[in-house]
Order: sequence, then C-alpha cells, then structure tokens
Amino acid sequence: MTKPTTDDHPHVAVLAFPFGTHAAPLLSITHHLAALSPSTHFSFFGTPSSNSFILSSNTNLPPNVKPYDVWDGTPDGYAYTGDVQEEMGLFISAAHESFRKGVDRAVEESGRRVSCLMSDAFFWFGKEMAEEIGGGVMWVPFWTAGPHALSSHLYTDFIRESFAGDVTQREDELLSSIPGMSRVRVCDLPEGVVFGRLDSLFSQMLHKMGQALPKADAVFINSFEELDPTFTNDLKSKLKCCLNIGPFNLISPPAQVPDTYGCIPWLDKQQLASVAYVSFGSATIPLPHELVALAEALEDRKVPFIWSLKDNAKVHLPDGFLETTKFQGIVIPWAPQAKVLGHKAVGVFITHCGWNSLLETIVGGVPVICRPFYGDQRLNARMIGDVWKIGVIVNGGVLAKEAMIDCFDKILLQEDGKQMRGRIKSLKDLALAATAYKGSSSDNMRELSRLVSSPCK
Repeated sequence: MTKPTTDDHPHVAVLAFPFGTHAAPLLSITHHLAALSPSTHFSFFGTPSSNSFILSSNTNLPPNVKPYDVWDGTPDGYAYTGDVQEEMGLFISAAHESFRKGVDRAVEESGRRVSCLMSDAFFWFGKEMAEEIGGGVMWVPFWTAGPHALSSHLYTDFIRESFAGDVTQREDELLSSIPGMSRVRVCDLPEGVVFGRLDSLFSQMLHKMGQALPKADAVFINSFEELDPTFTNDLKSKLKCCLNIGPFNLISPPAQVPDTYGCIPWLDKQQLASVAYVSFGSATIPLPHELVALAEALEDRKVPFIWSLKDNAKVHLPDGFLETTKFQGIVIPWAPQAKVLGHKAVGVFITHCGWNSLLETIVGGVPVICRPFYGDQRLNARMIGDVWKIGVIVNGGVLAKEAMIDCFDKILLQEDGKQMRGRIKSLKDLALAATAYKGSSSDNMRELSRLVSSPCK
C-alpha cells in the first residue's frame, strides 16, 4: 500500500503509455500544468526507453516535475521477435503492478501522498488503482486522439450488438444511430471495435477502457469543443466531466526546433498555396508501388513538393526521380512539420491522418489528401473528407498515379480546393478562438489544473 504522509500539498502521479506518440504529449501537458500550479508536485512515470527518448527534448522541466522509470515488463533473458505488439503486451500485463511500485517510491521520496492519478486513457485500471491508494484519489485520464475515435470505443458494446454476425457483409453501412457518425461507415472504425483480433490484449485493453472511462472523475482530450459540437455534447452526456484542451500546440506551443534541411527558406521562394507537403508520420510508410505512384504524379503535374521520407525508403522512388526533380522539390528525412504547414506556400498535405497531424493541418489551414493505415486514421480521414470536407480520401485507400493527379488538380487548381481552404480556415479560426484566453479550451485547461491540483478529499 502507498505510504500515507501528513503533507496536504497535492501530488499528481502521471502514468504514461510508452508507445507511439502517447508519452510526449502527456509530458507536455504535465509541464504546462506544473507551470500553472507550482505548489503541486508531479511524478511522471514511463519506461526507461520511453523516458530517455522524450526527456532528451524536454531538458528544462519545472522543479515540481520529477520523472521516474518503471519496469517495461520484459522478463530477464527474454528474446523479442521484433513484433511491437509483443513488446506492448508484456508492458500492459505488468503495468498495474509496475506503476503501483513506482507510485510508492515517489510518495516515499517526496513525502507527499498521491492526490490524483493522471494517466493515459489506455490504462483502464486507473480507477481501481486510485481506489487502492485510497483517500479520495481522483483518476483523470488523457485521450490522445480525437473525440470521434473516443466515441467509437465508448459505443463498442452497442456497435457489436448492432452489427452482430458477419460484419464484413455490412462494412459499408453507416453508423447513423451514433451521434456525430451519420457519415461514418462500419469499415472506418478502429481495429478492436468490430474488426481485427477482438481477443488480442490490445483489443481487450480498448474495450475495457471504453467501459471504464465513464467512471473517471474527468477525461481530457487534445481537441476543441467547436470542432464538432455533436460529439462534444454527446461525450459530455457519457462522461462525468469531459474537457477539450486543444489544439494543445496552440495552448502550449512546443519548443522551437531547428529547420535542419532548410525547408522554410525553400518555401519562401515558392508561389502561394502551390506546394505539396508529404509525410506519413514516423511509424508508417506506403508500399513501394505507392511511393512510385506518388512520385510519378508529382513529377507529371510538376507540383512543387517537400517530401519527408526516411533515407532507407528512398530506394523505392523511381530511378532518376531525385535528379529530375531536384529543382521541383526536396526529399528529406525529417521536416519541422508545424512550421511547414503554417507556411503560406503550402497548398496541400498528403498524410496518414494521425490526430496530431490533423490538428497541425487545421492550425496551418492546409487541405488534406488522406492515405490512412490503421487505428483512428480511417475515422479521421472520413471526418476530413465527408464531414468537415477539408480534404479528399485516396480512392480505394491506396496511392495510384492517376488518382493522385486528380487529387492535386482538385485541391490546387479547381474550385473544390478553394472551398476546402475556406472551410479549413473557418476551423482554424475556431481553434484560435478556443485557445484564446477566454476561449473554451483555455477555460477547460484552467479547470483541469484546478482538478488535478486539488488536495485529497
């Protein structure tokens, strides 16, 4: 059991999910909350590898934030096969016990009893752990993706009952009975709802999460209420307290990163809204024939481009492409994405539709060509293409030359693109208003700070 203390100052235990792009935004939010409440102590828990990675770019933590390493679940002498699901499974199986031991250590070192558990939403056991600690400890989880993806997990049992049987025969049916999803198809749902291995550890984690989140004292999301009021209102009816605090890159802008490859000076020489920016995130890459199709479409239409592509993937580009397009575009292993999307020369973003990228393109005011891969990306793409109408989804979900040419023409040259830019500018204006001092997200961030910084009941 966690050792009680006589110190009534708040102590927030922050439990990070150490895979993908989960831990870094939670650390950033912790940093922001620590600045808002200097008297509150924050203990941040992650695996050694995750902490080492995210702390390397967050060296100036406030004095009231202390990171701790917890066990990643790997038994001594264990040999990994290279499957990330295997690594994730070992961590999840040990997470509850690992975090409890970490919290006990932080309590002993700080002399403060824990008053709040702030965790990644994936940790469905957060409520149980808070009750184990006792003393009125709150559980406040963070959902890193969008409100529509969160809704799909809250409605998982309802969806499974509604589409029982061979779901592949009904994958094009609309989820019109769920608020906000009248344009969403069954096949757009993330794996673990009705598709994929529903008995896998990851699918079970998501299912348990959807059942547990209504018990949380509050859930906070990196989104803004005005993005989709239907989802906002429905989530507020399903959760005790739902706080949209984003786009977080506007609430608390990240540290400036160097433009190592000279993207911005290159963009300064291009025409207004003429450049295609291509990036599929850090974890995904299209198949080789898709890279060829995209390269050929760019070259055929002579679209200026910045392509963020890892060096080991360049071998899949067409022979001679880099040489023949050296005055048309640049292929680099990394780009300062937020800066690039905020530049007036960028006219279209070709993306996997990760949530952070979607928010960055809204803030940048840039229409989207969607090539989703997994998770919430298909759902994000459907919202982009058919609900908010700020972009297009590639036909068949695969990059093909003629289809890409049509997308470039539509967004960069035709009236459709002009209308998309108008709609995305409206969303950008709403995001800016939400994160202004009197805006909804700023108010919600202050409420989040008040909640997590409250002393034990």
